[in-house]
Amino acid sequence: MKRHTTQPDSATHAAETSPQLFDDWFDPIEFGVRSRVRDFIETMMEEELDAVLSRPRYGRIVPTASKKAGSAEGATGHRHGHRSRTLLGTFGPVEVAMPRARLNAADGGTTEWKSKVLKAYQRRTIAADAVIAATYLAGTNTRRVRRALTALFGGAVSKDTVSRTWRKVKTDWDAWNTRSLADEPIVRLILDGTAVRVRLDRKATSISLLVVLGVRADGQKVLLAIKNMGGESTEAWRSVLDDLTRRGLQRPEFLIVDGAAGLDSAIAAVWDGVPVQRCTVHKHRNLLAHAPERLHEEITADYNDMIYAETSQKIEARRKAFVRKWRVKHRAVADSLEEAGARLFSFTRLPPEQWKSARTTNAIERLHEEFKRRIKTQTVLPSAETAAMLFWALLASGQINMRKVDGWKTLAAKTIAQPIDLAA
Repeated sequence: MKRHTTQPDSATHAAETSPQLFDDWFDPIEFGVRSRVRDFIETMMEEELDAVLSRPRYGRIVPTASKKAGSAEGATGHRHGHRSRTLLGTFGPVEVAMPRARLNAADGGTTEWKSKVLKAYQRRTIAADAVIAATYLAGTNTRRVRRALTALFGGAVSKDTVSRTWRKVKTDWDAWNTRSLADEPIVRLILDGTAVRVRLDRKATSISLLVVLGVRADGQKVLLAIKNMGGESTEAWRSVLDDLTRRGLQRPEFLIVDGAAGLDSAIAAVWDGVPVQRCTVHKHRNLLAHAPERLHEEITADYNDMIYAETSQKIEARRKAFVRKWRVKHRAVADSLEEAGARLFSFTRLPPEQWKSARTTNAIERLHEEFKRRIKTQTVLPSAETAAMLFWALLASGQINMRKVDGWKTLAAKTIAQPIDLAA
């Protein structure tokens, strides 16, 4: 009878014991700084307590000390030893001896002294939390953050640590969602939605993130709202627009949309009469969807000649030519163009310097692309709220920066009447 024994694989053992990359990257500067961090933190805590008790360790209260009775610095009490605390900072994990003290209370009892510098239950510095959150926002999932920050934190960051740090962002997120918009000098809105997969009841589900981007009077783009909804229905968009008006947003002067029917209906109910520009890129895709692939190149050439013409007169002439040609060649394409109506050419009501930024929802599309790139490592996000909060945090943290719109110097100019004759 043969005996089977399990022996450790020599190759695996060698891999586990062999030096890893970065193991021998000794930095005397970093080592010297980190070795003195403990003394620095402990000295800071001792000095804070000295100020509260109005005396150094083993010292007596100075009779002439000008301390007001009952003030934080004029408290009386006594020290009673130290307790060990582990703190994680950008300098790595360090164990410090935290001084303890009992302060005399007005009712004759005593209370435990609490440091204002190192708060109770604090295990990480604010800078360390910022590094962890920024690494997560940069595109790594919670599991990979630990590996990415191993050299900095010495492996002291776990998946749960990343999740807890990320949840701290929610306080700022909630404040941003309820902030007043009454003082925002918004003159233009760009509205669009994107689909994302999240986990609901332990199942991957597709939801819609409805995004509203504003353009201030000085041309600067700013994110106004990001809401997670089940879809892009009229009711969903109406909820978003009603929230904006409830928080004080003034009636905009110009709107740019993707052409979704639900959004159009919501706008008509809230801001009827405001000029609306239908995204020319979305309409181009619609035209191609109505024709066989062999006609796509020709349709694109005719469409671009029309949309990117230098003057409104040329746009009008080329639109009529487009409709006449494609009514004969492929009527579905002409019908699709006519379906958009005057909204496809609302940009011609603005000064020509603004046409480039007013034709499309590209400003939001870029945000969608950056967001999709960011979540590529997480095919399914933990929740719908996490998806919206992550989208916002990419801009709030500076991971994505938005510049002013093209032609911002002429934003003060008023729109003119529709200059395009829609008759074919």
